[in-house]
Amino acid sequence: MIEFSDVGLRYGNGPEILRDISFEIQPGSFHFLTGPSGAGKTSLLRLLLLSLKPTRGRVTMFNEDVANLDQDRLLQMRRHIGIVFQEFRLLDHMTTYENVALPLRVLGQAEGDYRSNVTELLEWVGLGERMNALPSVLSGGEKQRAAIARAVIGRPKVLLADEPTGNVDPELSSRLVHLFAELNRTLGMTIILATHELPLLDRFSYPRMVLNKGELQIHE
Repeated sequence: MIEFSDVGLRYGNGPEILRDISFEIQPGSFHFLTGPSGAGKTSLLRLLLLSLKPTRGRVTMFNEDVANLDQDRLLQMRRHIGIVFQEFRLLDHMTTYENVALPLRVLGQAEGDYRSNVTELLEWVGLGERMNALPSVLSGGEKQRAAIARAVIGRPKVLLADEPTGNVDPELSSRLVHLFAELNRTLGMTIILATHELPLLDRFSYPRMVLNKGELQIHE
């Protein structure tokens, strides 16, 4: 599903942020992406999100070479990719329900077509009683679960998570990773979760993609 072959990335005339990155991600797999600050994790996620194209090398997503895609096709492919950020990025004036439903509204779906799906998902992530709450009254863990629900409401094939546990305590971090694992297991989503929290990684047996100074190693 995802293949990088000798990929390099630089911004402008600066040095290469990523160098000779090669790997394959199989459908339905779960990988951690880790490495020190400045190693290039966010840049790699931006390539996976199709918001960047590589400076050199080849990136294949869903069996298509991204270098050959026009903007319309890139936008279509991005609908198959969900993203969870560290900062939650919920809209303050919208309720939990409205934030989670937003991607479907943007696609033009009628509320009658998605109401039950949004409600069911919020129940599943433990926010059934917080559907009408605004983000200002949610805890950090509740905000992150709402952000995860928003990212997966459209049933993406790939879910990317950029430091999703960075703003919560260690116990909640572990619970959130278990939630990602359940999404991977029950929905078959391919998940790549970026984190620098090594104690968190040690609690799980998923393969690790380790970036250091722009170079990648994979530890199964």
